[in-house]
Amino acid sequence: MKTQFNILRKGRELALKSIDGLTLEQLHIIPEGFNNNIAWNIAHMVVTQQLLQYRMSEKDCLVSDELIEANKKGTKPTTQFTQEEFDEVLELFAGLPDTLEEDYEAGIFTEYKEYTSSTGFVLDAIDTAIAFNNFHEGLHLGVIMSLKKFV
Repeated sequence: MKTQFNILRKGRELALKSIDGLTLEQLHIIPEGFNNNIAWNIAHMVVTQQLLQYRMSEKDCLVSDELIEANKKGTKPTTQFTQEEFDEVLELFAGLPDTLEEDYEAGIFTEYKEYTSSTGFVLDAIDTAIAFNNFHEGLHLGVIMSLKKFV
């Protein structure tokens, strides 16, 4: 599993590097042909990781219900983050992979509620959820890189 945690951290490192230097205004631009923005994609990755790994393991998520409701699957950006709010999202984005690894190593993920993703992939254990989340985040990193070309 160490490799999966390293993949998660590396993907997030690449995402953070790709948005470095963008203004808050640029992070919120929704280019023509897109239905979301860079800020939403970053928050969505935070939220999805929490839902797939913590909630489906019947553990409390480590992010607010408000962040979850605004950025979970099926949502679109309807508001903009303040700088302070987005800084908090970035802090979660950077720090939660370490927390996940610590919790995994501590053995807290003893149960998992089976879930079929929108791609049809069945998540049936925490190990599967961690691997699938890396795939999911790779897709969103690609979206972020595409969005960046238009902002």
